[in-house]
Amino acid sequence: MATLWHGRFEGGPAEALQALNDSLPFDRRMFREDIAGSRAHVRMLSRVGLMSEVDSEAVLAALDAVEAEMADGSFAFAAGDEDIHTAVERRVTELAGDAGARLHTGRSRNDQVATDLRLWVLRELGDLACLVTTFQGTLAARADEAADAYLPGYTHLQRAQPVLLAHHLLAHGWALARDVDRLLDARDRADVSPLGAGALAGSSLPLDPDSVAADLGFAARFENSMDAVGDRDFVAESLFALALLGVHLSRIGEELVLWSSEEFGFVDLDDAFSTGSSMLPQKKNPDVAELARGKAGRLIGHLTGLLATLKGLPMAYNKDLQEDKEPLFDAFDTVRLTLAALDGMVSTLAFRTDRMADAADSPYAAAIDLAEYLVAAGTPFRDAHAVVGALVRAALAGEGSLVDLVSADERLGPEAAALLAPGAPVRRRTTPGGAGPGPVAVQRGRFVNRLAAQTKRIAD
Repeated sequence: MATLWHGRFEGGPAEALQALNDSLPFDRRMFREDIAGSRAHVRMLSRVGLMSEVDSEAVLAALDAVEAEMADGSFAFAAGDEDIHTAVERRVTELAGDAGARLHTGRSRNDQVATDLRLWVLRELGDLACLVTTFQGTLAARADEAADAYLPGYTHLQRAQPVLLAHHLLAHGWALARDVDRLLDARDRADVSPLGAGALAGSSLPLDPDSVAADLGFAARFENSMDAVGDRDFVAESLFALALLGVHLSRIGEELVLWSSEEFGFVDLDDAFSTGSSMLPQKKNPDVAELARGKAGRLIGHLTGLLATLKGLPMAYNKDLQEDKEPLFDAFDTVRLTLAALDGMVSTLAFRTDRMADAADSPYAAAIDLAEYLVAAGTPFRDAHAVVGALVRAALAGEGSLVDLVSADERLGPEAAALLAPGAPVRRRTTPGGAGPGPVAVQRGRFVNRLAAQTKRIAD
């Protein structure tokens, strides 16, 4: 088949140009979106009198046949099919004859590909939001199972204060909730039809882009034809949302790497979500968690790469924009795979709550409770902080256990020393949103409501 621009040129493209220009290996995954856009375009052409009813029916039937061939794998791509648009139009023309030559009336590949990509992104963002919500449900279920189990909360990776395990798990759940918000916000902004913008300036033909937008299910059509074909901010925004989601998954992975180590011993990983060593027989490696960390770097790279591509482009379409699809497709594939593996790992691991409690029950983890005990009795906080800090220093220097030193201190005494008992500090966290039993019980209910609201928004 001749190139779509053959009328202007005497010969065909050089082999090197054709190889560089060819996007079919990756944009063929948008065949359903391309065909959907073509159907809507044909129906519009028929409504405005630019295509006869007979021709439109022939082209629509051909589009149905092409979709079936591509879906079942029987479609035969030709050497001249440089992209999915070319392949579809070529085959439609083979099936519909002269009517197929009318398919591209009033349309450019510039507005066509922008439409395809927006349709693809809209579906994928919604599907991914569902997968994140499923993972949040796993975290919520594990939080419910955890009951009153507690572990150290860390700052600077140093033991800070005991927190309920449920609270810790839900901390990740709330971060993922914001990721879902970003995915759905990106979906809202991508929900604009570019079809009808043409190459960059619209058309002199009596096209009806509003009806095409409605036909395809878009919330609106473009306001500016140059902007419609010339920007990929919706791709960049999607990549940002995916990269930040990947960062949050990486943080979960990092904790599971630490928690599964002998040094922590907080979790036992299921064999199905672990690997062994080719040399060391005793090893059980948290490869899923490690790969979650590694994939985050890949996602960040996709975002920065596209931003670098976009930053210097003059207005309207440039071929550089072809570089938007490979990182976008790979980013969605990567996040899907990572989510599935992490969900499996978290749902099947066993928590070592005894090890968690042992680590959390150090009397030093209740130092803030001693300071707040003094504050409640009228001591200024900075003074209380200094008093408790001095007692901690004395205990670390071997002058006695912290419990004994607190009991003997006239400003504190046995009542304050009781605050250092195992499990006591976590029960004292009573402020809203805090890590104690009362606020966590409220939080669990609010999180369930949040998941329900998310699910509704995704469906809407």
